[in-house]
Amino acid sequence: MEHPHVDLDHLRDILTLMDQFDFDEIEVRDEGKRLHLLRRPRGQGQQNPAAVVVPTMVAGPAAVAAGGAPAAASPDELPADVEVIKSPMVGTFYRAPSPDSGPFVNDGDEVKVDQVLCIIEAMKVMNEIKAECSGTVIKGLVANGEAVEYGEPLFHIRRES
Repeated sequence: MEHPHVDLDHLRDILTLMDQFDFDEIEVRDEGKRLHLLRRPRGQGQQNPAAVVVPTMVAGPAAVAAGGAPAAASPDELPADVEVIKSPMVGTFYRAPSPDSGPFVNDGDEVKVDQVLCIIEAMKVMNEIKAECSGTVIKGLVANGEAVEYGEPLFHIRRES
């Protein structure tokens, strides 16, 4: 795959803005390219943002999710009674209310409408993500502490009959 051209002056300007406004993450989309910059918290390795430029369209059976894992099954491949709970925002996914607490839900748990499933941290705000239906959690699709994109599937829930 050919890598899109990166305008280093433009990249430096974006990095300057991240420093000036103390952003930990920023995403820019332009002309079929996506630039996603994420600054790791101090003490977790590299302190400068990591830059990735990728095409916006990734599709088909060869699609690969972040980290090299196979992409999750598309909604068309799931049974009709399975609800896909998707991320309503870009942020960091947390399975539990705090590091020393158990997860909100595990695979196999029964859930009710509006029950908290997880938290997504976006711009230092903790956003509760709630079940949109009653049923059974079939599978949690995201690991604790992973970055998630808008519309990324988080859970598969089999709706109650």
